[in-house]
Amino acid sequence: MSRDRLKEKKRIVVKIGSSSLTHKTGEVDLIKLEKLVRELCDFRNRGIQVVLVSSGAIAVGARTLGICGRPEDISLKQACASVGQARLMMIYQKLFAEYNCVASQILMTKNTMLHAVNRKNAQNTFERLLKLGVVPIVNENDTISTYELEKLQQFGDNDTLSAVVAAMIQADLLILLSDIDGLYTDDPHLNPDARLIDTVEYLTEEMMCLGKGAVTSVGTGGMATKLSCAQIATACGADMIIANGADVKILHELLEGEQKGTLFTARRDESFDLGFYLQRGEC
Repeated sequence: MSRDRLKEKKRIVVKIGSSSLTHKTGEVDLIKLEKLVRELCDFRNRGIQVVLVSSGAIAVGARTLGICGRPEDISLKQACASVGQARLMMIYQKLFAEYNCVASQILMTKNTMLHAVNRKNAQNTFERLLKLGVVPIVNENDTISTYELEKLQQFGDNDTLSAVVAAMIQADLLILLSDIDGLYTDDPHLNPDARLIDTVEYLTEEMMCLGKGAVTSVGTGGMATKLSCAQIATACGADMIIANGADVKILHELLEGEQKGTLFTARRDESFDLGFYLQRGEC
């Protein structure tokens, strides 16, 4: 399938994870962040509305506080999130300002999405920000939400959160930047014959089973969560791409139609109810 359709996208959500934002030392990768912000600002200059879903608050906070490794205690995680989110936003604000672009912060929990009124209020906020030319930066509100932390990040390191945001604002493209090139026919670490799947037009049961393999560095749950994201995004009318975020210039390459990552094509389902989907705990 031709990827020329990606050249026409007008509202996109980009998700980047903690591992893509930091060095192995735990410190923020400032060079990558600067390149990411430059890509997003260039999208805005092209007339594309963009939302960034960014993880990293706990990791950045832990490093700032001199804590080795990821904290296990809930209250300590929340303290790290509080420190890290402030520092992360300070960096983002400075970088976006260098390109004459305004960024905002939106912190969400699953409860925001479960209640129709709260969901509508959040949707209205996104709409107004995007119309004003602002780039909203979204993260889970780990500082006050213990439920998500106790469930090992209910939104799956913000993967599912990004799909929910894409559905809520009726984005036409969701890009998940990960540490893998896309969806493979098998675990490429174990099977040298595993091949990258270029395009997924239908999320069949067989296709969903591919997520059970250990195809990411964080274990078996990573790809399974991303496939659930594809279910949400495509049902709500958005294409979705899983791509390797090692070099964030891949963002403009994707929107130029280059054959990178795995593209999941939109298959709008008018019967799909986002609130009901979340209430059932599917994600």
